[in-house]
Amino acid sequence: MDRRNNTNQESSEPFVANNSSLRNNRVIPQLLTSVPALNDAASYLSETTSLFTRCFMDYSESPSRGFGGQEMVTFGSAETRGSPAFNAASSSGSDLAVCKPSQPSGDAPLLHEGLKRTLSRESSKRGSAAMNSEDLSEGSSSQVLSTHASPNGISIFQGLIERVRRTVRGSADDIGWLQRASHMPPVEDQTDRFVEILDDIRHGLHGLPNSMVYLLVPGLFSNHGPLYFVNTKTSFSKMGLACHIAKIHSEASVEKNAREIKDYIEEIYWGSRKRVLLLGHSKGGVDAAAALSMYWTDLKDKVAGLVLAQSPYGGSPIASDILREGQLGDYVNIRKLMETLICKVIKGDMQALEDLTYERRKEFLSKYHLPRELPVVSFQTEASISPAVLATLSRVAHAELPTFSAAQPAATFPVVMPLGAVMAACAQLLQIRYGEKSDGLVTCRDAEVPGSVVVRPKRKLDHAWMVYSELNDNPTEADASQVCEALLTLLVEVGQRKRHELSNKDE
Repeated sequence: MDRRNNTNQESSEPFVANNSSLRNNRVIPQLLTSVPALNDAASYLSETTSLFTRCFMDYSESPSRGFGGQEMVTFGSAETRGSPAFNAASSSGSDLAVCKPSQPSGDAPLLHEGLKRTLSRESSKRGSAAMNSEDLSEGSSSQVLSTHASPNGISIFQGLIERVRRTVRGSADDIGWLQRASHMPPVEDQTDRFVEILDDIRHGLHGLPNSMVYLLVPGLFSNHGPLYFVNTKTSFSKMGLACHIAKIHSEASVEKNAREIKDYIEEIYWGSRKRVLLLGHSKGGVDAAAALSMYWTDLKDKVAGLVLAQSPYGGSPIASDILREGQLGDYVNIRKLMETLICKVIKGDMQALEDLTYERRKEFLSKYHLPRELPVVSFQTEASISPAVLATLSRVAHAELPTFSAAQPAATFPVVMPLGAVMAACAQLLQIRYGEKSDGLVTCRDAEVPGSVVVRPKRKLDHAWMVYSELNDNPTEADASQVCEALLTLLVEVGQRKRHELSNKDE
């Protein structure tokens, strides 16, 4: 009587029904089902091993696979007869299911080695602790692990090594991929001419025509920068030039912003009957280029050229390294943290950052490309990584103090942020990890558009320089508005030269 009760209790133990990851190609020997102390110890070890295994499991599922992307192999019950281990584990007459990890494809990590067992916890009312194989139902089936699979522990270790490799390798194979592409046209360096134009501007000689309208397209997080392009627009207005700042949602996707920029261009053209020159900074340059690539048929008579200033046209290693799948960072949910920051805090779209990764840029440029007849100027810079820059503070806005007297104006004071130090730290990281020069967010090679005129200044400028002013501005150096004016003046010259070449070809 006591033996029957013990048997009923053992057959309904929770570790037999749930956590069976310990038993990879074999089940617990029959001895453990008859000794309660060993049974309890095996249960504890099974639960511990199952928790450890689930930490390294990849939960992606596909329709053609079983649990956790694993392949299920089904055999008839006759193949399992005669196995004492199976007889001991199936005293309740239920099915046994074990998953086999399928072969990985490509660079996918080998993390599909989970084990699943489904045993109904019915209490057997029969008085035998072990059941003969003849008592098994002929209609029952069992799904067992294929014998050619590697051990679970080794596969987990291989998956961990693969994640380490992807994390360490990072974007080393993607940086500068546009320059390595054989079908891309070469760039033309016009840095010397840019320096001459900039020197003329600093001496009061301006060459921008008032027969065009100038549209400035801000980059990522521009909605939270109150002085983004404001000084440049003010400077252009003082020269009598029509200048506008595109009011787009900077944290939106590239294709969404491209549609809005297209509407901006058409509205400006139909209102002024003047062609538009565009200058986009950072993601704004990518958005503007996408608008001209996708809607060139509608815009070719309304646009005179495009300047991309510090734009990740080929992609950004910072965005790619943060969002790349299969890294060690997946264990701490870096992507989830970025989604919370962009979607919840900033009220933006996660796709805005995804569109700047190398994978998305390759996908987009395979479908859309800038027209050859469009004049394009690329402006790439390198940030200083000297120790002095790490202590630099930047003025990003002004705040007003309340005043209690109507005759006395409100006092203002600068709001400072260590943007210069952050850009210098990022540039130093990219230099050490990849050996690439960058402005802190975009490498010099990824900022150059194939077939464009390239400006590579010797002056050290970080990525945020065009949208803030340093507290210790050097009066002997050009400011951001003068640099933008020089870039657009160079673009006008490039457009005139290109139209002359096209007319010669037609003749």
